[in-house]
Amino acid sequence: MNEEYDVIVLGTGLTECILSGIMSVNGKKVLHMDRNPYYGGESASITPLEDLYKRFKIPGAPPASMGRGRDWNVDLIPKFLMANGQLVKMLLYTEVTRYLDFKVTEGSFVYKGGKIYKVPSTEAEALASSLMGLFEKRRFRKFLVYVANFDEKDPRTFEGIDPKKTAMREVYKKFDLGQDVIDFTGHALALYRTDDYLDQPCCETINRIKLYSESLARYGKSPYLYPLYGLGELPQGFASAIYGGTYMLNKPIEEIIVQNGKVIGVKSEGEVARCKQLICDPSYVKDRVEKVGQVIRVICILSHPIKNTNDANSCQIIIPQNQVNRKSDIYVCMISSAHNVAAQGKYIAIVSTTVETKEPEKEIRPALELLEPIEQKFVSISDLLVPKDLGTESQIFISRTYDATTHFETTCDDIKNIYKRMTGSEFDFEEMKRKKNDIYGED
Repeated sequence: MNEEYDVIVLGTGLTECILSGIMSVNGKKVLHMDRNPYYGGESASITPLEDLYKRFKIPGAPPASMGRGRDWNVDLIPKFLMANGQLVKMLLYTEVTRYLDFKVTEGSFVYKGGKIYKVPSTEAEALASSLMGLFEKRRFRKFLVYVANFDEKDPRTFEGIDPKKTAMREVYKKFDLGQDVIDFTGHALALYRTDDYLDQPCCETINRIKLYSESLARYGKSPYLYPLYGLGELPQGFASAIYGGTYMLNKPIEEIIVQNGKVIGVKSEGEVARCKQLICDPSYVKDRVEKVGQVIRVICILSHPIKNTNDANSCQIIIPQNQVNRKSDIYVCMISSAHNVAAQGKYIAIVSTTVETKEPEKEIRPALELLEPIEQKFVSISDLLVPKDLGTESQIFISRTYDATTHFETTCDDIKNIYKRMTGSEFDFEEMKRKKNDIYGED
């Protein structure tokens, strides 16, 4: 243990594992430790089912109707991967995809007036959708064609819109889109959690809708992928795929040693490992993070698919904030035995949202009503923690808590942000690919 490392990483959440992998590929000497005996930190998958009951302090053993405890792998934090998104690129570049199998999620749905509808994602679906009237459909189709042709490097595709200046609200006006269509476009296609984006330059929103359509184009049913055996496989896959990093689980961290305001090492079981930089999740440095809100998540076990989803074995439902008089969206992620995460015939639906009131369980009622009857609920309310500073002085780089979104784009933004703070340069996928080939050879 008494060695010198370039980087020490504490915690095996997804953010930490990806950064650890990227640093190893960049030729850094990395030591990766976790106080828990399992991978994943906050983003672990819990198995067997008995452990989930214990974790949430639910008395008694799971009933026999739940099947074998070992058949369950329940994610504590529900997220899907955008097929064409940043995480899939990171997985491909670090070749973690060799260790994992993915399945496409069967559908994406949006809530309107108490009912759920499939999110129209192709022109044909948009024209057949009961979410919009006939004239609205034509205008929406024009908008989708505009987005598909839009290229921020080619002003000929702008049609009088300045992507860096025109607010998204104005773009919707230009295409004369009504409130319901704006709701599902902003929340179910561009995947914003609030409506703040309406007054920001439209470039980001247009690119988000493009990402959704391109992700969808890859597999057809929905833009989302999910790993067999649960998300806990992701950090573990990174740990397996990464060359040269040293991993130690079950290591109590006694002290992060700081000298003259700068990190110099970590003490565990009486020994000190020295380092130049440290990456960790908020739980290892409670004095260096601040709380910016809370997320409520409710894991629900069902014995039936969700109504009005065409009996999908996996899906996502987005409840836009406007529909339920809130500031932020409510999300539902549903997966099942088809993904090797539940016993045969069972479904796991996880509801999540940003807490806005003193009674968070009331806030998610509209989502729970869609899931009835619910066999068992597991409720958690977690603080959203962010670092108090960028880590430039101390060289301690702290990840943010996972938010309420149901995909990994915000997590990837955090990874790129930490990478930049650590190295001073932007994270570049192509560059990473080249470095890896230099070190480990082409396949």
